[in-house]
Amino acid sequence: AWVHGDPRKVIYPTDSYGQFCGQKDTPNENKTILFYFNILKCASPIVLINLQCPTTQLCVSKCPDRFATYIDVQASYRYKPDQWNYFKQFCKPGFNNPRKSVAQVLRDEDCPSMIIPSRPFLKRCFPDFSTKNGVLTVANQTTFKDGRGKTRNVTDLREAANGINNVLDARSVGMKIFEDYAISWYWILIGLFIAMIVSLLFLVLLRFTAGVLFWIFIFGVIGIIGYGIWHCYWEYDHLKGKPGSDLTVYDIGFQTDFRVYLQLRQTWLAFMITLCVVEVIIILMLIFLRNRIRIAIALLKEGSRAIGYIMSTLFYPIVTFILIAICISYWAVTAVFLATSGEPVYKVMANQTLCKYANLTCDPETFNTTNVTKLCPGAQCTFAFYGGESLYHKYIFIFQLANAFVFLWLVNFAIALGQCTLAGAFASYYWASRKPADIPLWPLFSSFGRAIRYHTGSLAFGALILAIVQLIRVILEYLDHKLKGTQNSFTRFLLCCLKCCFWCLEKFLKFINRNAYIMIAIYGKNFCTSAKEAFFLLMRNVVRVAVLDKVTDFLLFLGKILVAGGVGVLAFFFFTQRIPIFAQEAPALNYYWVPLLTVIIGSYLVAHGFFSVYAMCVDTLFLCFCEDLERNDGSTAKPYFMSASLHRILGKKELSPKKA
Repeated sequence: AWVHGDPRKVIYPTDSYGQFCGQKDTPNENKTILFYFNILKCASPIVLINLQCPTTQLCVSKCPDRFATYIDVQASYRYKPDQWNYFKQFCKPGFNNPRKSVAQVLRDEDCPSMIIPSRPFLKRCFPDFSTKNGVLTVANQTTFKDGRGKTRNVTDLREAANGINNVLDARSVGMKIFEDYAISWYWILIGLFIAMIVSLLFLVLLRFTAGVLFWIFIFGVIGIIGYGIWHCYWEYDHLKGKPGSDLTVYDIGFQTDFRVYLQLRQTWLAFMITLCVVEVIIILMLIFLRNRIRIAIALLKEGSRAIGYIMSTLFYPIVTFILIAICISYWAVTAVFLATSGEPVYKVMANQTLCKYANLTCDPETFNTTNVTKLCPGAQCTFAFYGGESLYHKYIFIFQLANAFVFLWLVNFAIALGQCTLAGAFASYYWASRKPADIPLWPLFSSFGRAIRYHTGSLAFGALILAIVQLIRVILEYLDHKLKGTQNSFTRFLLCCLKCCFWCLEKFLKFINRNAYIMIAIYGKNFCTSAKEAFFLLMRNVVRVAVLDKVTDFLLFLGKILVAGGVGVLAFFFFTQRIPIFAQEAPALNYYWVPLLTVIIGSYLVAHGFFSVYAMCVDTLFLCFCEDLERNDGSTAKPYFMSASLHRILGKKELSPKKA
């Protein structure tokens, strides 16, 4: 990829001669936009973007801003030279012969037959379509001359206009979203910082008030959802009787301005029903799991105590984030180089529909010496796309899969390294006879050093197994996408079954790997042995696993929702200018939901980073507890290493004194 790739193919558009538009130190340095001689030949915007439109493509410095035809310009070039000078900049470089017959010019495509007002988008000239009183127009005109003596209606561009307008509408939305980010980025960072402080504060307080805080978590989530239900009902009732509010989403169709949907009663009714269902599910789960939740809270207190002694573990997710960011960057850059490693492919472009050489590959250096120009007058050898027929180019897709596999392997290794490091730190807390006196001085750094020095191979092997399964899932998704149009029900059923099976396998392997890394951190054995011992240890304590581990995960998930929801509600009131103190500080936005969603999602990810450390702590302590029960019996010779509180919680009546 690094030898053959050329990212300029993505950055710059390419004209019909295979030259980049806007590339420095070339004749096209100041010509950054691609212009199409006859855009009517382009079936859709996708064709334009893929550079496969069957018309001459030229690099220009700016798009046309007026209607003009070559016939009119040629007829008046003697007494209106300004029109000719303007028009010829859209002709082939060096062409300056207005005396050449119109038929020959159009046949050889020296100049376009017409130019129409356009604007640049994706560095390409697109017609400046707009709608006026429900009528499609170009520069406020409904007709134009096609350069061949006919006056045509703008609706003749309908096929291209429909697709282009969708793209331009998307571009308009994209620009507004970009503007919102540019205005509100400062406040978004403040919201994420608040989420970090709240998450950190909760984890610190869990050491002392785990039970109280988690019940606050639970009732806080119920309260936030309840407020959402009330707000949806208020909006639903407020819109009653307003013109157009009783329309359905189906009636108005897809709209790029999402605020339109918020004017419909049906939208708020759907939101309210969804939130009611979620509220009922959460309440029922709390009722049936109330006793198990009490047990899980007690285990979380022990975990909070361990984190209190090893506070540096809370910031280890930053290391994992940096490693994954490096992996993503490596994969993305390599993928771009692979995707741009094709060679220019030239094809015969002929005006005659009966030309048998049309769309065949050609060599621009020898094209004029062939019989194609004689059999198909006006035919040209122009750039079509990047590709190739060599052995290397045939296997680019395989290389992309290999690159994706390396990406998955590296990401899984970075995650495994983090899990093993945290497990080693928390295991050193559990197996300390006297806490905190016997805990190593730098438990996190010591555990990281052990993982790098002794367990790299085991972590890489576990990551390899998981990466293979994930790659198979990627291939299945690709096949499913390719076979979507097939009518073979058996094929679709088989693919669906395979996708389901490999999804389950991936979840199972993640669970096994996570516990295997804990055993590796405790005993230092290889991956296979650790995975086997962890699996059978968990199977011998399967009831405790179901009761404690999963309920703990559920409570931590509620914590993430509360942090994200709380910060999200605060951001909602701020960006909608409903906080009187900060009403003047809130930026004026096109879509207030842009920074709002960013803050909510970002807050959830921030909380997830902190709470993932907590989840790893609980999992490690639980596995250590199970191992402690099997290795020791509480006697003076074999005392338990668990704390007295954890001993009472999980079933032992007496705790013998530990070794000094």
